[in-house]
Amino acid sequence: MSLVLIPGYMADASLWDDMAEALAPAGPIHHASLAHDDTILAMAQRLLAEAPARFVLVGFSMGGYVAREAARLAPERVRGLVLIATSSRSDSRKQAVAKRLAIEGVEAGHFGGLSRAAAAASVHPDRAGDAALIERIRAMGQRLGREAFLRQSRLERVGDADRLGALGCPTLVIAAGRDRLRSIAESEELRDGIPGATMAVVADAGHMLPLEAPDALAAHILAWIGDLPP
Repeated sequence: MSLVLIPGYMADASLWDDMAEALAPAGPIHHASLAHDDTILAMAQRLLAEAPARFVLVGFSMGGYVAREAARLAPERVRGLVLIATSSRSDSRKQAVAKRLAIEGVEAGHFGGLSRAAAAASVHPDRAGDAALIERIRAMGQRLGREAFLRQSRLERVGDADRLGALGCPTLVIAAGRDRLRSIAESEELRDGIPGATMAVVADAGHMLPLEAPDALAAHILAWIGDLPP
């Protein structure tokens, strides 16, 4: 079975580096890129054009929106969905304002990746001072660059709670217990809205689950894949 791993906002394929060895027994791993498009739909269409014939989609944060869109576009190709630290909600007013201010700041000056404050807000509070982790998060944004930042920041995340019921593939929702960007309630909404979905919680981790708790995250994914119908 093939896995297609989808990163989140201003993250690249290195997001999954610490999980690669653990996930290898599940089958070939393919990486989707969100760096080139300015809508969720276009990202999903690019993913499908580049993905193998049949696969399990693993979407982190913004990548969860892309994963669900791809599953709606090509349900016959998607064997299952894993939705990590994500949501079915539209951007809140607070999130929209924060993105607008970030865009204005980059348009007016130099882009050096996500700010340290933004990176620190995405991890468990106890790891906000972990310089190596923060710089690893910022380095992904630096590699993606200014134009990808502007495209992703301008992108509108439209809520799809009213369309979750149409998803027919097996789904695992994974939440982080100390996520300051996405709440447990948002994961529960996904679980309850997608027919037959199950949910797991990695209690002692923040939003950046693939970096903060790669072993626990991989274990949940592998156990769930092992129970998928042939």
